Amino acid sequence: MTLMPSLNPAQKQAITHKSGPLLIVAGAGTGKTTVITQRIAWLIAERKVQPDHILALTFTDKAAGEMEERVDKLLPMGYVDLWVSTFHAFCERILRDHALDIGLNPDFKLLDETDQAILMRENLERFDLNYYRPLGNPTRFVASLVKHFSRCKDEAIRPEEYLQYAEKLKLDLDEVHGRKRKTEAEADQIVEAERVNEVANAYHTYQQLLFEKGALDFGDLITQTLYLFQNRPKILNKFRQQFEYILVDEFQDTNWAQYELVKLLAKPNNNLTVVGDDDQSIYKFRGASVANILAFKKDFPETTEVVLTENYRSCQNILDLAYTFIQNNNPNRLEVQLNGQNQAPNSKKPVINKKLVAQTKASGEIEYWLMPAMEQEVLAVIEKILAVRKAGKGKVSYNDFAILVRANDYAAPFIQKLKNLKIPFQFLASAGLYRQPIILDILNYLKLLDNYHETPSLYRILTLPLLKISLPDIMTLMSIARRETKSLYEILRNVRVLSGLKPETVIAIERLLSWLDRHTQLARIHPVGEVTLRFLEDSGLLKEVIKKTDAEHLEQVNYVNQLFQIFHNFQIRHAEPTVGNFLRELAFAQEAGDSGSLRPPEWEQGPEAVKIMTVHGAKGLEFAYVFIVNLVDKRFPTIERREPIELPDELVKERLPEGDWHLQEERRLLYVGITRAKRGIFFTAAEDYGGTRKKKPSRFILELDLKSRVHKLKSSFLKKLETGPLQKENNLALLKKALPPYFSFTQLKAFEKCPKQYKYAHLLKIPVQGRATFSFGQTIHTTLLNFFKLVRERSNANQQDLFGNPIGKKTENSEPLVTWAELQQLYQAAWIDSWYEDVRQKNDYKKRGIEYLKRFYENLPKPWPRPLDLEKGFTISIGNQKIKGKIDRIDPTAGGIEIIDYKTSERPPEEEKDAELKQLHIYAIAAREALKLNPVKLTYIYLATEKPFSYKVDKKAIEKTKAEISETISEILQSDFAATPSKFTCAACDFREICEDRWRG
Repeated sequence: MTLMPSLNPAQKQAITHKSGPLLIVAGAGTGKTTVITQRIAWLIAERKVQPDHILALTFTDKAAGEMEERVDKLLPMGYVDLWVSTFHAFCERILRDHALDIGLNPDFKLLDETDQAILMRENLERFDLNYYRPLGNPTRFVASLVKHFSRCKDEAIRPEEYLQYAEKLKLDLDEVHGRKRKTEAEADQIVEAERVNEVANAYHTYQQLLFEKGALDFGDLITQTLYLFQNRPKILNKFRQQFEYILVDEFQDTNWAQYELVKLLAKPNNNLTVVGDDDQSIYKFRGASVANILAFKKDFPETTEVVLTENYRSCQNILDLAYTFIQNNNPNRLEVQLNGQNQAPNSKKPVINKKLVAQTKASGEIEYWLMPAMEQEVLAVIEKILAVRKAGKGKVSYNDFAILVRANDYAAPFIQKLKNLKIPFQFLASAGLYRQPIILDILNYLKLLDNYHETPSLYRILTLPLLKISLPDIMTLMSIARRETKSLYEILRNVRVLSGLKPETVIAIERLLSWLDRHTQLARIHPVGEVTLRFLEDSGLLKEVIKKTDAEHLEQVNYVNQLFQIFHNFQIRHAEPTVGNFLRELAFAQEAGDSGSLRPPEWEQGPEAVKIMTVHGAKGLEFAYVFIVNLVDKRFPTIERREPIELPDELVKERLPEGDWHLQEERRLLYVGITRAKRGIFFTAAEDYGGTRKKKPSRFILELDLKSRVHKLKSSFLKKLETGPLQKENNLALLKKALPPYFSFTQLKAFEKCPKQYKYAHLLKIPVQGRATFSFGQTIHTTLLNFFKLVRERSNANQQDLFGNPIGKKTENSEPLVTWAELQQLYQAAWIDSWYEDVRQKNDYKKRGIEYLKRFYENLPKPWPRPLDLEKGFTISIGNQKIKGKIDRIDPTAGGIEIIDYKTSERPPEEEKDAELKQLHIYAIAAREALKLNPVKLTYIYLATEKPFSYKVDKKAIEKTKAEISETISEILQSDFAATPSKFTCAACDFREICEDRWRG
């Protein structure tokens, strides 16, 4: 075989390496795929290795397909049975043939993360959970537990190992358990041991469930194959003899279990080639271990190292910028560690040098812009794209530009502005199908078929453009529903007798009702896919989507096709694939964090468009010009978020990284972003992203040693950009009229979380389904209100018991003013029976309420407090606006009064203390200004722990709260109520199912 003449010496050395371990350090843009495929072809053509005796492993189906396609072209005579695949596909192939050898079903079903969460939720009673089954949300930790089990499998930790570790923790604490008095630290150790034992048993139960169902998850594919090889030596030897040469691509992305599998297979000849770059290891969140590539030389001391440094992508100044920047990860880099291991004494020359050398003489553009606000940052990026494209005189297309964001959600402003300006773009996300507008429309219609009284869903359908119902008419309908305390659907059923609606609105509503009647009958027995297709046809929505062939409509067709593929898969595996059953499974999936996977389009073959994607998504791609945006503190690098359930260090088998591994990973991620650029790299940031404080530039800007260039937008360009359709202006004016005459803490909090949530809840007043936490909270508040009313009444001379019988005046040293039995009776009388998921949850809450009240009753200070006021309503003025509210309890105290508020929730973390205090500050302002009292103490009583948290009244802090409230109200009055999504806000939002702006992750 003749090697390609364009290969450089390092590439040729790597391709023609004869035997033994080989480490190919392949920097960005150095042609690693060429080297791997040429090496496979060379082994077959020159070393006469049988094709099925070569195993090539990579991480994506796309990479495996590309590798096989290239080998095809290099071997025109053809070959048979080349093993080029992902790790998971390779292991599945092994297990299908050898599952019986370790007691598994060879026809096993393969479960993804969503399937795992659904399996666990459907069998929740099998899991003896306490710590990880909170009363208010029993399934809250299901997704976290599934992720934890996956991490266990990354480390090849079997349930037996976890159980042994948990048992050891318990045994170590036997002596402590025996003591009557325990220190706080000892009590914490006991709780931790119980928590670990709960997780270990849950892992064991989960694996048992998989076995019973004849199923494996993706982690099992690796761990069960590893177990097979470790415990069936005959089978291991068979595959060792078969695979004479093993090649692993993207080696820096392997986890511990995958590396163990490869090492086991490669012995004893160790003809193992690994290709990777530690500086591009960016998948720690998936379990990838950069420690593997750092340790390869230690594991295989006889390794030959080949470093590919000739870069065929970028200009030298861009490469130099990236290389200087990544040095900040020293000494935890392969270059430093290998040089330390291999360097001869007194030698100054490094053994390997990873500094990339450009194969072009051109110099690239490098710029950093710090803009006053996010809007200017977006405009500056678009202006630059248009200017470069114009200067290119037809040689530069929109395909040459990429806007890279740290997280999908940060793409929204760029998407919106490009859309408004009709500049073609593609947002390349791997997830988020269920958030696409057309998919939200379809899913909310299906929810209506399952339950007509889903008002948020009905609201979304009423706003469909094809119905042409005006917002004023929708608001009129909502107002009537509230006034008559009926569901929106009930109001629509009597639309003919309503006044004030346009005739065309009445006709549109009757059309909608006819669809609902027709499709509800279908939905009871027909598959969900068939019902959906009938809706799309009858409504004309399908015709509307397919009548245009522009990029936006083609994208919508693609989304609908993907949804129907989900329907198809559901219908295959479900005995009764009805709308109701699909929606229940979808709810489980979304609860587990599944936002609907998106098939990535073949962007190279797609329409000419600016590409918007995450930096992670850009790995392996290249563009002429790259914009890395939002380079500000806490966005890039992000705040480290630890796993909800962490693996105990004692069970972790990988070599734990040294230093700040999160910061190192973020640095590698930016390095990947920089090295995507061929001719220009632009870093952008803004001081204002909508919060109360200015944003600081990212620390990475300092490490890159970039000086901000003043980027002034041209006035003509700015005018052009800002001149667009003034859409929604009339609707916005209408919404402003719906602003309430009074504000409340709840309203202000909703707006601060997300203006769009505020719009839905407090302007449109879309009704939402109640929650168990609301019913329970109201029950407890009512119970304590009636309890203290009774305490106050009985402090007088003439008293009666709950049944009206006279009782004598009680003193502090006699019987309590209200007995425990009476408090329980008050609790039963106040109990709200609505919104609990099932009888078990309701009974759990009832029991929890008794525990809260018992602890509260027993810990009441002596003498019992005699409240001055209970549930005291107030109205105060802050600036020109009115604030209304209600104080749970006001007690007399030395020097003034104490304001008390009850909480049935857990206490928020310390960093949320300021937000926590804002409510009490409003009450303090009300006490002083409206009630003419002197507040000196502010207290939250968290009934879950019965620990009061008290604060002295701080006049400066209260003035600060006043200023913040004025600012928030001012923002409400000027707002367009655009969404400000975040992971945690959207997860708890009642309107997330109808909002297309929800968190993209």
